[in-house]
Amino acid sequence: MLNNIKTRFSIKDLENFTGIKSHTIRIWEKRYGLLKPSRTDTNIRYYDSDNFLKLLNINLLYKNGFKISKIAEFSEPTIFLKAKELVSDKAMEEGILNSFKVAMLTFDIVLFNDTYNKLLAYKSFREIFLEVFIPLLDHIGFLWQTKSLKPVHEHFISNLIIQKIQSNIERHQSLNFDNSDTVFVLYLPVNEIHSLGLLYLNYELLLRNYHTIYLGHNISIDHITDIKLIYPKIHFISYFTVQPNDDDIDGYLEEVYEELLKDTKNQFSFLGRKAVAYTTKNDFDQISVFSSIPEMLNVL
Repeated sequence: MLNNIKTRFSIKDLENFTGIKSHTIRIWEKRYGLLKPSRTDTNIRYYDSDNFLKLLNINLLYKNGFKISKIAEFSEPTIFLKAKELVSDKAMEEGILNSFKVAMLTFDIVLFNDTYNKLLAYKSFREIFLEVFIPLLDHIGFLWQTKSLKPVHEHFISNLIIQKIQSNIERHQSLNFDNSDTVFVLYLPVNEIHSLGLLYLNYELLLRNYHTIYLGHNISIDHITDIKLIYPKIHFISYFTVQPNDDDIDGYLEEVYEELLKDTKNQFSFLGRKAVAYTTKNDFDQISVFSSIPEMLNVL
């Protein structure tokens, strides 16, 4: 487990996390001595966690009008306090994202919850998810692809966000469904494990008083065909992030039509990374593709 905790950062990692170009970081380092890299036994430069956290705070000050020459005059405790004192909307947004990143890297559940609770003071959960968590997860995905993060960090932060969605779902679940004409059945295909987006969509549907049945991940089509016998009108929804394979999507949709939609009033919609990249025009009126959750909610 300890091997999965990132405590050493390359200069490229710092660039990926902060958006500050490596060239600029080197200038700040040489001219102002703001960072102090270490070296491995094989003479490879790296930055420790303290340097990483310091750069996050420097970046926050710099983006809010502090000149780098002035920041260089501050002691490290002063840099931290100045960053903490910033109250502009831009600074708060950047500071919140920094806190979540630090919580992720240090596996700090207390910091995650404290940061989340601060957001709740002036944002709804919907706003937090769409305006903070989605950009955070997008950036984390980029960091993971560039190997600035290890998968364990992404799993840690994703599971904490899932817990927040689930707690909000529990608060809004009701036996009285005002919009009861259509039952929404939400599921993930076999070998698809990225449930966060689908779970949040379930929350949004519950807010609108729809009847939802959330089945979770690793569901094959033949597992849900019998649901057709219970409800006269069903809207099946799925999220395609890693499955089905790109070459298999059309075949999957044909199977969905034959098994779930044919000769019924049912519908099927899918979202996710593969939906965004999907360019084939499917031949089924009962099947819809959406690039985002807000886009889908707008047509419900």
